[in-house]
Amino acid sequence: KQKEHNITQLILPDSSSSGGEKRPQFGTRFLTDPRQVFQHNAWDNVEWTEEQETAAKKKVLENNQPLPQEKQDEYDTRANEYWNDFYTVHENRFFKDRHWLFTEFPELAPQFSLKQESHLEESEAASTGDQEQSQEVEPISLSDGNFPGSTATYRILEVGCGVGNTVFPILKTNNDPGLFVYCCDFSNTAVELVKTNPEYDPGRCFAFVHDLSDVEANYPIPDGSLDVLVLIFVLSALHPNKMQGSISRLARLLKPGGVMLLRDYGRYDMAQLRFKKGRCLSENFYVRGDGTRVYFFTQDELHELFTAAGLEKVQNLVDRRLQVNRGKQLTMYRVWIQCKYRKPAETQS
Repeated sequence: KQKEHNITQLILPDSSSSGGEKRPQFGTRFLTDPRQVFQHNAWDNVEWTEEQETAAKKKVLENNQPLPQEKQDEYDTRANEYWNDFYTVHENRFFKDRHWLFTEFPELAPQFSLKQESHLEESEAASTGDQEQSQEVEPISLSDGNFPGSTATYRILEVGCGVGNTVFPILKTNNDPGLFVYCCDFSNTAVELVKTNPEYDPGRCFAFVHDLSDVEANYPIPDGSLDVLVLIFVLSALHPNKMQGSISRLARLLKPGGVMLLRDYGRYDMAQLRFKKGRCLSENFYVRGDGTRVYFFTQDELHELFTAAGLEKVQNLVDRRLQVNRGKQLTMYRVWIQCKYRKPAETQS
């Protein structure tokens, strides 16, 4: 287990081109008196000083000495092996269920999916009179129209599902009878752990192995069929050269009006500042001790990835958090980026 370090650098301020966009509250516990830092386990909306920002940049620059290309290629070709080993060791003990999902991403909650279903039924009823003489619209299909969740009215796919810490809270919380959840992971070990979980319900969920970076690989669902796509700390595991193709391929799976939700590591997060020399693969891209890799994003980088895939920004925000280990008197400054990007609705001719 990696040692925890007392990281004193703070999180980089919002450098997005989003201007004066008003961000939602990720929390309401604010540290106004530094002497009270160990009173709670976490503080919200922690800001930088110029000195702290400079120190963080210097720290990253010092460790920005990429490994030889041969070693980088090895980590790329053996990525599946490293992730399988990770889940073999940790099984379902590493991550906690993400119950914050429904606060930050209400698109996953039942009231949202039921509202969408009701809106769809109203739209269909309103247009029935104008379509009596039109050809009946065929259901979405891969070949014969029969695919997992083909009769669902609201479809969610989580890419990089791990052992189900997002999927199972969704299934437990969202009781919409029209909901169907897909989940996939690069690691067949992780997918097997999902399928053998007592809460896995094949009638409401379909788990499968998939390599997000392989843009030629087929998904078991047709293009234009998903309402929501979820990427929670997964895009950062890809090689930066493969990110754009992967996002563009995923965008094809969304319905017009469908949304892609992301939460991932931001530039100068504590995890980035902890890396020592000999762990850098390329700029802001590192390999952990277990062989798994991680990239640290800026808001602008993510914005470019999504918009190049034809998606429109709904949200692109930084979540700054100060986590505290009161027992060890450690302060850990975290930065995550949260995004929502929507596929444009089809225009009426």
